Amino acid sequence: MELREINTFLHVAKLRSFSKAAVQLGYTQAAVTIQIHNLEHELGVHLFDRIGKQTTLTHQGSVFYEYATSVMRELAQARDTLANPQELTGHLCIGTIESVCASILPKLLRTYHKLHPKVTVRIIIDSPGAILEKMNNNLVDIAYFLDRQVYDTKWEKVLEQPEKVCFVASSRHPLASRQELELDEIIDLPFISTERDASYRYLLEQYLAARGKEIRPFLEIGNTEFIINQLRHNLGISLLPEFTIQKDLEQGILTALQVKDFQLKVWRQILYHRDKWVSREMSSFLELAVKDGNSMEN
Repeated sequence: MELREINTFLHVAKLRSFSKAAVQLGYTQAAVTIQIHNLEHELGVHLFDRIGKQTTLTHQGSVFYEYATSVMRELAQARDTLANPQELTGHLCIGTIESVCASILPKLLRTYHKLHPKVTVRIIIDSPGAILEKMNNNLVDIAYFLDRQVYDTKWEKVLEQPEKVCFVASSRHPLASRQELELDEIIDLPFISTERDASYRYLLEQYLAARGKEIRPFLEIGNTEFIINQLRHNLGISLLPEFTIQKDLEQGILTALQVKDFQLKVWRQILYHRDKWVSREMSSFLELAVKDGNSMEN
């Protein structure tokens, strides 16, 4: 049994396609077929069912998949440790959403860079669903986003904290001094919104639709800091995670509007794929991120 055959098997299993695995590995499709055939012959089992255009693992294939993943993960970790036991010099790709990127990651990445100045970090900003899809295709190492709680056995979740989302306006706004507002009063005001793929915007629209209501923003933009700046100048209201405006709330620049019977909560989550080998670069970042995330709760 050769390591390249195990590696080819894992690619076919993940991509569910002999042809796609061949392209990704730089082999011919015939070479992939031969390697899988050799592996099946040595193991004495049938690893894949190929019915029409569908390629799926058999029961024996699923059992072998767990062992194969473990073997390749341990081998990669051994190579990494032996290659450079002290200094981290690799790459790290983090998938996140704009509000987390603007409010949480800057401080976190400054600390990480100070500890590991030779690690190259790449940030991909997208919607939670798109980030998970990229991670499923091994294009992202770690996902850090806000959304409803994600439940899937293929994700390893290292942080899950509830986050309050609130309507916010300038402390000079006419409604800022009101103790309690009706939802209709809010949605009829000039509203600045995040883009539609933002999880909390989507949840707000669902919440309103269930009550036969809707909100019509006069401005849509994916930049959280831009929205906050407009609010500081008393140009409308918005809906934002509370952690993005915490300093402005403490300084009395912005205020969270109290809306009767309205409560919207999302979850700040950090995950990675369970089949992903956790490099030292990943491990160090996860340790810092979890520590930082728990301190935010406190």
